[in-house]
Amino acid sequence: MPDPADNTLIDRYRNLVARIKTAETQYGRASGNVSLVAVSKTYPAEDIRAVAGMGQRHFGENQIQDAMAKIPLLTDLDCIWHFIGSIQSNKCRDIAHHFDWVHSVDRLKVAQRLSSLRSEDRQPLNVTLQINLQNEVSKAGITPESVVELAQEISQLPNITLRGLMAIPAPETNFAEQRSVFRQLRNIMENINQCLGLELDCLSMGMTNDLEAAIAEGATHVRIGTAIFGPRRKK
Repeated sequence: MPDPADNTLIDRYRNLVARIKTAETQYGRASGNVSLVAVSKTYPAEDIRAVAGMGQRHFGENQIQDAMAKIPLLTDLDCIWHFIGSIQSNKCRDIAHHFDWVHSVDRLKVAQRLSSLRSEDRQPLNVTLQINLQNEVSKAGITPESVVELAQEISQLPNITLRGLMAIPAPETNFAEQRSVFRQLRNIMENINQCLGLELDCLSMGMTNDLEAAIAEGATHVRIGTAIFGPRRKK
């Protein structure tokens, strides 16, 4: 049972799950169609354990150093681990060994390393391509114009499975504008499937402040940190 001290954390988690369910209903999505990836950021393994006690299975990390400090403490849990941060080549080994999903692939070299380092006796690593939809210099991601070629190359690699696309749009408060950006990502995925004959089925999009718009436009994974764990803490 979660410690009573975790009540605020648990309440936030319950409220978020209710918020996702409401959005699924409102926008005609099947119940449970959207996977919540709980992003613990700077928060400790104990907080992940408390949320896992509520039935949450999918957890995201964006810093490999933080992840390597937590994952070994939680091996008794049935967690599905998602890496969502920028990827340096020298970190690929840990990512390939310890994660089930990688949301932030934007280079063939990184995909090739993940493929070569993934053990063949494990399920293939699920991968989504990060798209820089708004040409933001501060963010990683491939341009929409280059994604078909990259998707074709990555889809042929062993030990990884290309599942779809990911994006982190610029902050936007207008709901219609939020939907418009997410719609672009959905359209890009549909175009890839049409051009290459693939069956990509995952859209990793939507965070605390725009998850409803993402769900309305077909998100299959929403990556939520603040609404569960609170603001990022200083180390």
